[in-house]
Amino acid sequence: MAVSPSRRHQMRVRAARESSQRGADRLMDGAGLYEQLMMQLQADRLRLKQIQSGEGKAQLKAELIGQYDDYVAGVLDSGQGAEDALLTEMLVWNLDIGRYDHALNIARYVLAYKLPMPDRFARTTGCLVAEEIAEAALAELRASEDFPQDVLLAAAELTAGEDMPDEVRAKLHLAIGRGLLAASERPDADAASAAASLEQAITHLKRAIELHGSCGGKKDLERAERLHKKQAPPQAG
Repeated sequence: MAVSPSRRHQMRVRAARESSQRGADRLMDGAGLYEQLMMQLQADRLRLKQIQSGEGKAQLKAELIGQYDDYVAGVLDSGQGAEDALLTEMLVWNLDIGRYDHALNIARYVLAYKLPMPDRFARTTGCLVAEEIAEAALAELRASEDFPQDVLLAAAELTAGEDMPDEVRAKLHLAIGRGLLAASERPDADAASAAASLEQAITHLKRAIELHGSCGGKKDLERAERLHKKQAPPQAG
């Protein structure tokens, strides 16, 4: 059943108020709305456990996530860094369903306050965000589909100072490089923007290979460098 705009507003205000009263040395446990939604989350997890398909799980999460959005917005508005299992779970759900702008907004807060991820995750927040977005982008690019370059660049900027395996950071540079290479080859790209994309692609592909020699970017780099040579103006004399 759809929730009315007034009730959604009330939820956001209530979440903002509850989260503003708990600092970084406290838990959100005991806050009324938080406890209510954690009970709902527990019921939703049971529904998800009954689905074996990863695609099916993502579809159900996409249907369910709206009931948590206003809580998340309230915490991001006014939260003071209290440990929040609901917020970190919603970071994961947003990544799972491809709502990357939402995920990055939550990740900024989680990283700023160094909130722990759910116990089942061995990866740190920075590693999780970088790898999930990079892998989604690489899958789209392999299928000759576009992936938002601004999402990749935002993920790279957000996680630049985070510790993670070199292979993971290489995936992110590889995805950025491949996306820029594809952008440089679009028929509607003007010469100046194509050249700029190509130069940036080469930089990111080189960095990916430097971090992880088996990342799969060597052929992309060869193609990018060939195109760059073709674009270079002929030397005088």
